Parts: sequence; C-alpha cells; structure tokens
Amino acid sequence: MKELVGIIAKSLVKNPDQVSVTELNDENISVYELRVAPDDMGKVIGKQGRIAKAIRTVVKAGATKKRKKVTVEIL
Repeated sequence: MKELVGIIAKSLVKNPDQVSVTELNDENISVYELRVAPDDMGKVIGKQGRIAKAIRTVVKAGATKKRKKVTVEIL
C-alpha cells in the first residue's frame, strides 16, 4: 500500500523527488502519511479535496482484500 500511495502521488506532482510516504502501524489500523512539496500540495488535494478523496478510496479498496483498516493523511 505504501508503494501505491507513492506512485499515485509522484504521478500528480511536479517534484516527484520530494514525495515521501511514511507508514505507521497500530494494532488494527495502518496510517500512511503523505508529504509533498508545498508547491504541489494543491495538486495532491485537488478541487474541493476530490483527488485526496480518490487516493483514499483506492487505498481503502486495496486494504479491504486484506481485511485491514487504512487511512491516508496528507501533511
């Protein structure tokens, strides 16, 4: 999942070398923290948060096969 978030984010931004994804695991939930360059923040979030919501939806769909709870935070 970490790689999936990174690939999606790198395809959206101008500075793909500044994209980093950190995975934090708890007992029953995984949190992926996505960090991008300040200039690229709008591209990752999108108008009214549509792109961010789409990223979260894709990641959650992949996690349901593994029966895991996942969230994506954009920092």
